[in-house]
Amino acid sequence: MSDILNIPDSKPASSVPRARQSELQTTGFVFDIKKYAIHDGPGIRTTVFFKGCPLYCKWCQNPESWKRHPELGFRTSRCISCGLCVEACTHHAITSIQGQPVTDANKCNLCGQCVDACMAGAREIIGRQITVSEVIAEVEKDVVFYDQSGGGVTFSGGEPMMQPEFLLALLNQCQVQQIHTAVDTSCYAEPDVVECISKRTDLFLCDLKHMDSNMHERFTGVGNNLILDNIKLLSEAGKEIIIRIPIIPGFNDDQANIEATGKFAASLPRLSSIDILPYNRGGKEKSSRLSPGTILMQTDTPDEKKMNSIAQALKNHGFEVNIGG
Repeated sequence: MSDILNIPDSKPASSVPRARQSELQTTGFVFDIKKYAIHDGPGIRTTVFFKGCPLYCKWCQNPESWKRHPELGFRTSRCISCGLCVEACTHHAITSIQGQPVTDANKCNLCGQCVDACMAGAREIIGRQITVSEVIAEVEKDVVFYDQSGGGVTFSGGEPMMQPEFLLALLNQCQVQQIHTAVDTSCYAEPDVVECISKRTDLFLCDLKHMDSNMHERFTGVGNNLILDNIKLLSEAGKEIIIRIPIIPGFNDDQANIEATGKFAASLPRLSSIDILPYNRGGKEKSSRLSPGTILMQTDTPDEKKMNSIAQALKNHGFEVNIGG
């Protein structure tokens, strides 16, 4: 499906983390750390967004997470064509064509000179390399809120399991400090990675996008067999799981898919609840800042009546269902 989505072939995470002498110095790539999050698990949380994802969902809210390493973002609507970025770039990666700056990705080394020079804030470096120690230092600032609200830390993305060594080190440090942990995941990873991560994770927020593997591949770039198997693996291991379903009109909101989803959920030995999340157009705007080829669909946001109907269909299978997480 890479020809449809205009991205490289997707592969699941495939290596179990290995031991480190100094876990706190383990590094990974993130693109945001969000404080006081209330939709990424119970209580007040800090959500750490990892760079890198093996799925390329056509409705993605965070397309800036697709590439694992930092990348240049450019907001054309903010550009005032002043030419300062062209002058600032010592690598000659930016040229002016008909008064508009054009960046040659093959010459750009993400030094950030153009970002510093841009008075209009049109340029940004998305993502950064960070140590476990630096992440934990941010997390520790809000421990009092976790304690009061029953919250904690959620590792999201992107796909956190694409950086298993970094993720495991963070989970270990949170466990030492008795901070509740959640991993928000597509579950598209090799089973040995999932099993390893599960031993240090309190809660899994498992995305379930479509029950038909062909339809899943058409809209995300990968099939769903591995995903379903890993959700079963986690459930059979007794892990606490919340299934999260993004409701995308024209993709997965039909009665047949909702019924199939409910039946699958009912087959799991353990499941806390189901969250259904209405389509959000935010990712479409973000995609315009990224390199050519980051093309997302746009559809209508399902109305309240539709969301309530889907919620009731899933409740009929015996689940607590939350709209909006």
